[in-house]
Amino acid sequence: MTTSLSAESTSLAHRHLLDVSGYTDAELRLIIATAQDYRKGGTIPAYPDATVATLFFEPSTRTKTSFQQAAQRLAARTVSVGTSGSSVVKGESLKDTAQTIEALQADVFVVRHASPGAAHFVAQHTDGVVVNAGDGARAHPTQALLDACTLADHYADVSGLHVAIIGDITHSRVARSNIRLLRTLGAEVTVCGPPTLLPAELEEMGAHVTYRLEEALEACDVAMALRLQLERQRAGLFPSLQEYHAQFGITTAHLHAYPDLRIMHPGPVNRGVELEAAVVDHERTMILDQVANGVPVRMSVLALLIEDAG
Repeated sequence: MTTSLSAESTSLAHRHLLDVSGYTDAELRLIIATAQDYRKGGTIPAYPDATVATLFFEPSTRTKTSFQQAAQRLAARTVSVGTSGSSVVKGESLKDTAQTIEALQADVFVVRHASPGAAHFVAQHTDGVVVNAGDGARAHPTQALLDACTLADHYADVSGLHVAIIGDITHSRVARSNIRLLRTLGAEVTVCGPPTLLPAELEEMGAHVTYRLEEALEACDVAMALRLQLERQRAGLFPSLQEYHAQFGITTAHLHAYPDLRIMHPGPVNRGVELEAAVVDHERTMILDQVANGVPVRMSVLALLIEDAG
């Protein structure tokens, strides 16, 4: 079933997209509805005079590629900057890199960085539009938007959904942005994982907390599994990958037990850890739908911000 989120707003009251915090229900729905319209063949605006610079200082496949494709489909010029092959390897600071690219006539900065607040920092030190493509474990707003767009494609009313987010919440910028966005849209959110991977602020964000996978799955319509971010973790947060999978991995047995359950994962997936391999490829898994929505959602974000900035 394909549906649309109705958009009551026609513009964004923001210069940047640094997080979903501060964005209203109407603004979030506008971004998603615009993305759905682009995907269905609606008129795509062109910005040939705009230059979009992607500043990626962490590895990325899906996010970086889809932002570049989004800019190209909007007829914008693109500039790509990363750690390898740039003056960053010579010790150039983020501030100097951003201001150098701005001097080369960049209008929009898409920033991914390991440090929380990096996108805010670029927004403070340049005059361009800034989109946060992931900063540390703090926020990943366009991932949350494309996840919500995927939900809107499959359910008539996102505000009536119950979504369980399962796994490494502590180190996940995706989880934090999704909790905030889904709660703004009126959805219910449960988070589940080992106590060592669940930060203290979750209930303050409006999420239910459980340490039992079955309890989370019994309550939800959609389960979003998260990658174990071993590169950000200290040792000893859980006994082993095998034990983690046994307690928190989603299997085909769960799909049989909960026949209406759908599965999401922001990727990349560790098969056999967060999800059993057969679950990754199951017809009720929406992972490739999430990937496909990356380009139209990021087109929507770029177009709305460029339009309002102009």
